[in-house]
Amino acid sequence: MTAMSGAPANQLAVANPWSMVPSLGNLDAYISAANRLPLLTQEEEQRYARRLRDTNDLEAAGALVLSHLRLVISISRQYLGYGLPHGDLIQEGNVGLMKAVKRFDPDQGVRLVSYAMHWIKAEIHEYILKNWRMVKVATTKAQRKLFFNLRSMKQGFKADSADGDTHRDTLSANEVSQVATRLNVKPEEVLEMETRMSGGDVLLDPSPSDDGDDGFGPIAYLADASQEPTAQIESRQRDRLSTDGISTALATLDDRSRRIVEERWLKVNDDGSGGMTLHELAAVYGVSAERIRQIEVAAMKKMKKALAEFA
Repeated sequence: MTAMSGAPANQLAVANPWSMVPSLGNLDAYISAANRLPLLTQEEEQRYARRLRDTNDLEAAGALVLSHLRLVISISRQYLGYGLPHGDLIQEGNVGLMKAVKRFDPDQGVRLVSYAMHWIKAEIHEYILKNWRMVKVATTKAQRKLFFNLRSMKQGFKADSADGDTHRDTLSANEVSQVATRLNVKPEEVLEMETRMSGGDVLLDPSPSDDGDDGFGPIAYLADASQEPTAQIESRQRDRLSTDGISTALATLDDRSRRIVEERWLKVNDDGSGGMTLHELAAVYGVSAERIRQIEVAAMKKMKKALAEFA
């Protein structure tokens, strides 16, 4: 301890940088600890960056990351208005910071803070776009730019409002035109993005009622029972039985029985009515209607057995 008493504060921090960060605690404790970490001078930053680039020194990388944690915290505060946890924004920003440290070239003549800022924002932007809504609100570069600028521009319009109406939520036609011109997008895209951002999330799953029963949610309207795997299998089985199965079952009957079944159940008249009646078939074969019914019943039993074997 005595040998290190004269060492600069930064060297002490680098010797054991993680001692400045609490192992456990809430977000406020993390922010407080990160803000107490010493900043690196330009010479120290250059030296650690070269050590990391040339020898892949992880201690040097740690020193560069820790000295810029406060930058991540500062940038993440700019995105608290999107309703996402501050801790998650900081975490994603730290990922961007580590990517910047890994790619930083000390010979480019710029400070790490300027280079890392773009990586931190890019990582936070990506996180917000993926998690702000279940449905992605921005995909193209122009839409992403519109998404992250529309909110602040709307606040500026409210502050500059001539009528003093700071509670107005929608943009006027003139304001839409200004936003479209400034961000190089179409007015229709501005209106569409404003609608997306103003819309709230809807819970698809039903929420339990007070008496413990499941409620009725919008998911019930979205379900397509026809695409349910079991229903599709059953539908294919029915189609197969109604075509190949019936043909196979009819082939097991004698000619008279087959004709009776076909005339009674498989033929439709031009007017949409059914096939021949028992009395009509009785007249054709010169037997009683009761006898035709008996032949029909016996044929149906035989066909049912054949269909069961076919299935």
